Amino acid sequence: MTQGSRPLRIAILAHSTNPRGGVVHAIELADSLTRLGHEAVVHAPDPSGKGFFRAPLSPAVTVMASPAAKDVADMVRARIADYVRHFELPANRGFDVFHAQDAISGNALATLKRRGLIGRFARTVHHIDSFTDPRLSDWQVRSITEADELLVVSALWQEQIMSAFGRPSTAIGNGVDTERFGSSPRAIDQEVREKYGINGSQVLLAVGGIEVRKNSVRILEAFQQVLNIHRDAQLVIVGGASLLDHASYRRQFDVMLSDNDVLARAVRYLGPVPDADMPSLYRSADALVFPSVKEGFGLVVLEAMASGTPVVTSRMAPFTEYLHENDVVWCDPFSVASIANAIAIVLTEPLHSRLAQRGTLVARQHDWSNTTRAHLPVYERLVELQHA
Repeated sequence: MTQGSRPLRIAILAHSTNPRGGVVHAIELADSLTRLGHEAVVHAPDPSGKGFFRAPLSPAVTVMASPAAKDVADMVRARIADYVRHFELPANRGFDVFHAQDAISGNALATLKRRGLIGRFARTVHHIDSFTDPRLSDWQVRSITEADELLVVSALWQEQIMSAFGRPSTAIGNGVDTERFGSSPRAIDQEVREKYGINGSQVLLAVGGIEVRKNSVRILEAFQQVLNIHRDAQLVIVGGASLLDHASYRRQFDVMLSDNDVLARAVRYLGPVPDADMPSLYRSADALVFPSVKEGFGLVVLEAMASGTPVVTSRMAPFTEYLHENDVVWCDPFSVASIANAIAIVLTEPLHSRLAQRGTLVARQHDWSNTTRAHLPVYERLVELQHA
């Protein structure tokens, strides 16, 4: 807590209970706020009924999710309505601050605000998507324009918000839990490797599923080139629990595998995995391959570095904001040859060992307590204006 401030009760709203970057951010923020003496409660719609992929320190709220069609826009409309119904009940609105992490919860809070059921609210904009469906675009815009305070995780999106909407925002950065993600081997690491069939002589890890934004097809094409040098290498792809429809892009990826038996045998697509397995997966990898073409921050980069795993990533913002020239191996994410070359380089010694050591030092500079404290002036402004 800041000097002279009272503990706040903060509702943090996420779009999902699955292990996506914004949801991880919400849970870590809530845990850090709790350690600072505040009461932070993470909310999210839960159509599966399985609860959050990781339990926050404070009790979390799973919002009852109504049946929704497979169409993404129809699903988004249903989840906005689920949130509105939840907070229509006075017993569920006992918070000093409402903080949306996405467009779904941002639209719900905008509706509740217009109806006079809540006061002001904040929204963190992790990144801005491009949608072909005008309904999704309109909801994204509304969640930004009707929020009273905007937060961003990088200067890139701070500039984008000002350019597109003429609105200032507070850059709060991001953090990594260096206790969860450490470089020291654990007994569970070998169990995880055996569980997922990870046995390559060189193991390359890609996190985030198979999506355009994650550059999955180019990663696969680059890995195909790497196999010419490292014939027993393995590409392990983790994640993919997205609300958006990536089916057509996934088909493009699958066609590449079906046309090449050698490549297919060297690729392991694990999909979403238990959160407890992620630290071991990072430690089991020789490198994280993350040439993403659009990120809010790229939290998995810090998770890998904290785990002592060298990183290949895109030479573009936001990565260039918090990584220096010698922290990672850079690549052009739009060039398959550049990605393949970066992978080959990151596996060489002594560079590989130096990057592993350097990464743990970089990760320690991104402590969640600093990121959390950057939120407090925003929260205090919201509270003061509501009582003005």
